[in-house]
Amino acid sequence: MRARYGIPLKTTAAITAIGAAGIAYAAGFEARSFRLRRVTVPVLPSGARPLRVLQVSDIHMVGGQRKKRAWLQSLAGLRPDFVVNTGDNLSDPEGVPEVLDALGPLMDFPGVYVFGSNDYYGPKLRNPARYLIEKVQGKHGLNGNAPAVGVVHNPWEELQDAFDAAGWIGLSNARGRLKLDGLELAFTGLDDPHIKRDRYAKVEGGPDKDADLSIAVVHAPYIRSLDAFTADGYPLILAGHTHGGQLCVPFYGALVTNCDLDTDRVKGLSTHEADGNRAYLHVSAGCGTNRYTPVRFACPPEATLLTLTPRP
Repeated sequence: MRARYGIPLKTTAAITAIGAAGIAYAAGFEARSFRLRRVTVPVLPSGARPLRVLQVSDIHMVGGQRKKRAWLQSLAGLRPDFVVNTGDNLSDPEGVPEVLDALGPLMDFPGVYVFGSNDYYGPKLRNPARYLIEKVQGKHGLNGNAPAVGVVHNPWEELQDAFDAAGWIGLSNARGRLKLDGLELAFTGLDDPHIKRDRYAKVEGGPDKDADLSIAVVHAPYIRSLDAFTADGYPLILAGHTHGGQLCVPFYGALVTNCDLDTDRVKGLSTHEADGNRAYLHVSAGCGTNRYTPVRFACPPEATLLTLTPRP
């Protein structure tokens, strides 16, 4: 028996079943299959002891995500020297208490943070295929997205107050310093380029001359931000936002980055070059999803433990 267009009903049923199984796997298993990525980056001065940096990103907390909260809490057992939070903690206006519960044990360690668009605004329901269409049409270009309008305001101020009270340093278009084991660490951060909140003119000038290491931090790795940091001489840039592509093709990789970064660098450690300078770039695939697309495929949720070592 054949359905419309000459496709056998058995074939149609099989395709439907495979699709349903894929969705069930992506939403029910992989989106909750949390991993720890480990990378080593040689950026410290000669003779310095290694530093362990935990990067968490794109939590996108929604009420009731107990497994995610417990996993984030467990990361404190890594005993990092400091924590870098690269934004998009929220995907629910009511999610602040659960974010703070999840990050509570990590807030006992020194830390720095920037915010992403979903910290400021609640997500909109949109067709996921638009991400592919916008990639083809180049709508995530040098200027990022247009400023958000007509969206739900998220209580980011409560997050900021809690992070600040814990001693974490806010880096949204700002600089900050940490002193660890005699090392002076300087940080320069930008607010989210994805919604045009980045203001590099406020933090330009390059790494602090008296710091042992200067690290650049931004939520969305738009090329304009990476170029600015690299041209100014920052040796390491940390970012998130991309979700590693979120829905990837096995043995091929990501189809989109949701910004103008190329898909080859959608997650993990790579390099970036600008004006004759080269910087290490680490993009976290993050540990959450937009609440309206709660699936991951061939791209497990993650945090990263970066071990900073002396330069060769």
